[in-house]
Amino acid sequence: MASRFAQADLSGVRRVSIDERGGTVRVEDLVRPYDPGDEVDAFMGVVPRLFAGTDLRSAVDAIAGAAAGGRAVLVMFGAHLVKCGLSRLLIDLMERKVVTALATNGAGAIHDFELAMWGRTSEDVAAGLEDGTFGMCAETADHMNAAVVEARDGGLGFGEGLGRKLAELEAPHRDASITARANELGIPLTVHVALGTDIIHQHPATDGGAIGETSLTDFRILAEVVAGLGGGVVVNVGSAVVLPEVFLKALTVARNLGRAAGGFTAVGMDMNEPYRAMLNVVGRPTAQSGMGIALRGRHELLFPLLWAAIRRGVDSA
Repeated sequence: MASRFAQADLSGVRRVSIDERGGTVRVEDLVRPYDPGDEVDAFMGVVPRLFAGTDLRSAVDAIAGAAAGGRAVLVMFGAHLVKCGLSRLLIDLMERKVVTALATNGAGAIHDFELAMWGRTSEDVAAGLEDGTFGMCAETADHMNAAVVEARDGGLGFGEGLGRKLAELEAPHRDASITARANELGIPLTVHVALGTDIIHQHPATDGGAIGETSLTDFRILAEVVAGLGGGVVVNVGSAVVLPEVFLKALTVARNLGRAAGGFTAVGMDMNEPYRAMLNVVGRPTAQSGMGIALRGRHELLFPLLWAAIRRGVDSA
């Protein structure tokens, strides 16, 4: 039965190339990790053991302690962690077996994929919206939509499908890609999509069935990750809606199935304290057991500080 309502015909959309569109964030903008030493101890020595200072120390201790004990550390991140140039810091924690699982939304996956393939991402939204070219980058949509269809046909999740596609295409900047490195390291990275929210949905090759099925596969993978979160840590970096909602449902599934998913530390990192992120990640899941911590600040300042303190704690253990 066909819908009674008219639909836009996407076969006629005017698309642009990545070269025409460009990108405001370049792979050269990404910061690189180093081996932090006594200077981190000196800096942390002047962070007061009061208020937010106590919260920061508690988050560092929980993550470093989980890593030392071989427990799970799940990092959920929105697009801004990538756009702020912080990917390599997260990759460093993955390579050192501190971070054991990752989850992102569609935008986070897109920016990471574009950096891996073309070394640039993020467009001038206002200009593109004015002339109707916002989100119309052909290469991004074609490669990512193909990857999702292949993932669906192969029984894979969205995130694993993207990681394999980047390997297959020999993306020149795979070392700066969270998705590519997760695939190489065998770390689960799940992608959770709301249809219509992402630029790759604007193109004629978009397969809603493939997107839905692979993202649902990733939800089930995340639910399994969350089931093993007891004694570990979940960190939500900048996702205000999608990932907090997905996490809450994954946690419900884990507990409904009788899996151990309690007694963990939940850390929320954002410029403010978004309602869903605070309740669905930090507050409600740790109400009966565990600990909830809210860290407020800009990602490009707070995350490097958190990374350096975690590295120092892990390296000194």
